[in-house]
Amino acid sequence: MLAEIKGLNEECGIFGIWGHEDAARLTYYGLHSLQHRGQEGAGIVVASGGNLFGHKGLGLVTEVFQSDTFDALHGSAAIGHVRYSTAGGGGYENVQPLLFRSQTGSMALAHNGNLTNAIDLKLSLEAQGSIFQTTSDTEVFAHLIRRSQASTFVGQMKEALSQIEGAFAFLLLTETALYVALDPHGFRPLSLGRLGSAYVVASETCAFDVIGATYEREVAPGELLIISGEGVRSERFAPEQPRSICSMEYIYFARPDSHVDGINIHTARKNLGKQLALEAPAEADIVTGVPDSSISVAIGYAEASGIPYELGLIKNRYVGRTFIQPSQALREQGVKMKLSPVRGVVAGKRVVMVDDSIVRGTTSRRIVTMLREAGALEVHVRISAPPITHPCFYGIDTSSKEELIAAKHTVEDICRLIGADSLAFISQEGLLSAIGRPEGIPHRGQCLACFTGQYPTRVNQTTRPCMTVK
Repeated sequence: MLAEIKGLNEECGIFGIWGHEDAARLTYYGLHSLQHRGQEGAGIVVASGGNLFGHKGLGLVTEVFQSDTFDALHGSAAIGHVRYSTAGGGGYENVQPLLFRSQTGSMALAHNGNLTNAIDLKLSLEAQGSIFQTTSDTEVFAHLIRRSQASTFVGQMKEALSQIEGAFAFLLLTETALYVALDPHGFRPLSLGRLGSAYVVASETCAFDVIGATYEREVAPGELLIISGEGVRSERFAPEQPRSICSMEYIYFARPDSHVDGINIHTARKNLGKQLALEAPAEADIVTGVPDSSISVAIGYAEASGIPYELGLIKNRYVGRTFIQPSQALREQGVKMKLSPVRGVVAGKRVVMVDDSIVRGTTSRRIVTMLREAGALEVHVRISAPPITHPCFYGIDTSSKEELIAAKHTVEDICRLIGADSLAFISQEGLLSAIGRPEGIPHRGQCLACFTGQYPTRVNQTTRPCMTVK
C-alpha cells in the first residue's frame, strides 16, 4: 500500500471462475491475493439459477466481504474485481463488477485497463440516447454490446470489442457463460488456469497458487474465450498485434511470486538489480530496498556488486488506509507512518537505496531525508526503471507530463532535488535485457511509452492520461 503515497498506481485486478460449487469464496481468496493491484473497492458477482447476484463496496477485500456476505452468493461461476481508480474516478458507483440487467438477460463486467477512445465513444453513445450510470470508461463497453445488431451474443461482443481502443482485459459473466477478452496489444497480463474441472482466469498467477489452481496458459492478445458447460472455446476478435505488455508489471505492479507471460517477477527484478549494479556501481557499505517491489532488485544489486544487502527500511503493514489522505501535510506524515529506517543498520553507513521508480520525486526526497536523519553518511539512489517522462494512457496513473519530475529535469537536477549523493536510472536497453523477454520483436514485446512517449496505439486530444494525483 505504499503505492498510495508514492503516486504510482495500477487500475485493478480481475478474477473469474467457472464450474466450481464454491465460486464466490474462491473469488474472494483470488481477489485477496490481487489486493496490491487496487485498494479502493472490491466486488463479486455470481451466476446462480439463471440469475446474477452481486456484492461490492469501498475498501479492502476484507472490509467489503464478511463471512455472512457469502450466504447470498451461492453459485458455480463468479467474477471479481479490486479497483484503484484512474480514469473515471472513485466512488461506489464505479466499483466493479458492473451489473447490467435487461429483458434479454443480465451481464456483469470487470475490466483491467483504460480505454483511450472512451470519451469519443461516450459522446457518440449519449447522442444516440444512452444514459450512463457511472463515470467509468468500462460502462462504454456494455453500451456498445447492447447496441450491436449482431445475431449472437458472441457476435455482439466482437463488434463492441472492435470499436474500443487502448488497454483492456475484460471478464464478462452471463447466466450461461464466462467471456474473457484481452486487447490486441496485450498491455495487461491475463492468465487461464484449472482447478479440477473448473476454469479460472486472473490478472496474475499468484491468484492460482492461493486457491490451488494450476496454470494453463496466457490469454493471447486479441483473443476471446468463451467458457461454459461445454468447456473452453477460443475465437479471435482482432488480429494479434506486436505484444506491448506494460513494463511496470515487471518493475513494480505484479507480485514477486507471479509469472507474467512466462517470466517470474522475482527473478526479473533480481536481474534488474544485477543490471543496475553493472550500469551504476557505487562505493557503499550496504544495499537496501524500498519495500516491497524493490526488495528483489536490491538483492540482485547486492549480489552483483558484492555489497551486503541489509534491511534498512521497514514497512509498517498495520497502518489503516484512512491515514493516507489527499493533502500534502498528511501525505508527508503518511510516509513516516508507512516506512521507517532501521537506525542500527544505516547509522554510520554509506547506503545504496534501491527503488522502482521516481514519479514526482517527493517520496524519494522524504526517504533520503529519513535515511540521513537515521545516521546514513551517504545515500546513493538507484532506480530499476528508466526516467518516467510521459503520462500513461493504458491504466497507470503516472499523471500529467507537467507533474513528472523527469520530464523537466536532468538526472543531475533530480539527484540534487531529492538530496541524494548520487542517482542513476537503469537504461532502456538494460531494462529489456534484464527482464529477458524474447528477442526478435519490437522492444521485446514491452510497452515503453511512459519512458519514450512512443505509444503503441492512437492517442488524441480527447484521450485522458490516467490521472489520480496523490
